[in-house]
Amino acid sequence: MIQTQKYNGGLTREQFLFYEIRIAARFYLEEKTVEEALSIIKQDNLFQFPTEKLISNITRVCYRRLDALESRALIQELASAPAEVAKQINLYAMMRYNRLVWEFMTTVIGEKFRDQDFVFSRRDLNIFFTRLQEQNDDVAAWSEQTVSKIKSVFMKSLVEVGYLDNYRSKMLNPIFLCEELEQGIRENGDYEALPAFNCFR
Repeated sequence: MIQTQKYNGGLTREQFLFYEIRIAARFYLEEKTVEEALSIIKQDNLFQFPTEKLISNITRVCYRRLDALESRALIQELASAPAEVAKQINLYAMMRYNRLVWEFMTTVIGEKFRDQDFVFSRRDLNIFFTRLQEQNDDVAAWSEQTVSKIKSVFMKSLVEVGYLDNYRSKMLNPIFLCEELEQGIRENGDYEALPAFNCFR
């Protein structure tokens, strides 16, 4: 499913969106449509964004990520679990929604955990994008600025979820996959995603 998606450079504006997706998940569980959620978020300025257009874009992205999870149980956890658990689930939602995130997490991070190679740097990001640009014309057409912004989103996501201590870290932390997410991943049949969370059970 994820492998058949087109590569999407929208990450440049979408980011990790943890705070926003927690809010959106509550509306989603109440079975509010994206338009209903959007109306409340705008009215109460829940995202605290400067423009309504940005609020609209991000609310829709959050709903699409929630749709991509295909698991009410995971959405419930995303809405209410402790941040450490919910951030892992948000990363998984990003992976299912965006092929680029899926491939980075499975082919770069997952392989590093598999090989017990915890050294990580910008070089790994550069190699990932160079290979992708050689294989895919759409990605090859992206500007240097777009690629640079996506690399920054990847780095921010790794820091947010605890893979890296900070942006200057050169070592990956061994992640412990939360039980709720492991169950959700297995129920979705996404066994290929497990190594990205340092899970080889």
